[in-house]
Amino acid sequence: MFMFRLMGSSGSKLEKALGDQFPEGERYFGLENFGNTCYCNSVLQALYFCVPFRDQLLEHASRSKVSGEADDNLLTCLSELFTQINSQKKKTGVIAPKRFIQRVKKQNELFRSYMHQDAHEFLNFLLNELVDILEREAKASSKPTSGQVHPDKLANGTANGIANGNHQQAPVTWVHKIFQGTLTNETRCLRCETITARDETFLDLSLDIEQNSSITSCLRNFSSTETLNAEDKFFCDKCCSLQEAQKRMKIKSPPRILALHLKRFKYIEQLGRYKKLSYRVVFPLELKLCNTTDDAPGSEAEYSLFAVVVHVGSGPNHGHYVSLVKSHNHWLFFDDENVEIIDESVVQTFFGSTQEYSNNTDHGYILFYESLEQKH
Repeated sequence: MFMFRLMGSSGSKLEKALGDQFPEGERYFGLENFGNTCYCNSVLQALYFCVPFRDQLLEHASRSKVSGEADDNLLTCLSELFTQINSQKKKTGVIAPKRFIQRVKKQNELFRSYMHQDAHEFLNFLLNELVDILEREAKASSKPTSGQVHPDKLANGTANGIANGNHQQAPVTWVHKIFQGTLTNETRCLRCETITARDETFLDLSLDIEQNSSITSCLRNFSSTETLNAEDKFFCDKCCSLQEAQKRMKIKSPPRILALHLKRFKYIEQLGRYKKLSYRVVFPLELKLCNTTDDAPGSEAEYSLFAVVVHVGSGPNHGHYVSLVKSHNHWLFFDDENVEIIDESVVQTFFGSTQEYSNNTDHGYILFYESLEQKH
């Protein structure tokens, strides 16, 4: 296995390993662990090598520097951290994301304890928090200055003709443009055959997993047809009554970056606790989305894997997180302060195990795929 380790200041090993192939202007930095912050470090590395996400944060930091205005919030802390990594004179090393971690803990009490945290919960919290900040910024910048009447403001105090305090649609932020996709929930009445469709957006998809399966089969199960009967009957507007129906979820609008969360932690009623599922789930380097609607733009959208957040350990309440990242056609392994270059074939060792009790407890947990169509 082709692997070189970088620890602390010995980054020259990684530089030697890459030699002339070290990407121009790229930086490979480990992140210091403050006791139990591997859940945060692993997600941050995946997001740093999500190029459109990184570019937006670097641009935000640059704009804040020019304007001299920077609120102390999670967006500012993250953009400063990414800028700090990106502007290092050295190509490799270690950075302590202390200010960012402090802000996370201040913002959300869930992450204040020294208990083992969940990387997926952190990713959800972070993306949603960034959306909230960007929406507030957009709202503030569109507010009329004192004495002005907003063009959308009507005499009776309603905006855009929408009464009763309903707000106009929230702005679409760059987080949405990168991660957001649309699902369509189709329900077909089995009596009158009428199809009712309801759209909902997502920033990531959580998938149930099975032993000896693949991401493709997990996605297929996600979109499988479910029959609604007995107590679960569907109220059909056309029939004006409860009817048996068939329901299925499909991807209507695939996102630019597809984040997939494998539900490896399952509550077992007999045990009265959560258990980690070490199932082998194959995640391909190239993925074709097969569960899109017929009219979806880019039906059978193609994606390329660029990052994997890995959970290491046998249970849900303890363990460790690391990440695998693809950068300029090289795969890298990030384990807090340590960085290694790995061969592409090593990725498959994180699929999971075919046996319930195995020495291999390093399993893919969150997968990040980039759309090949929307890449450029």
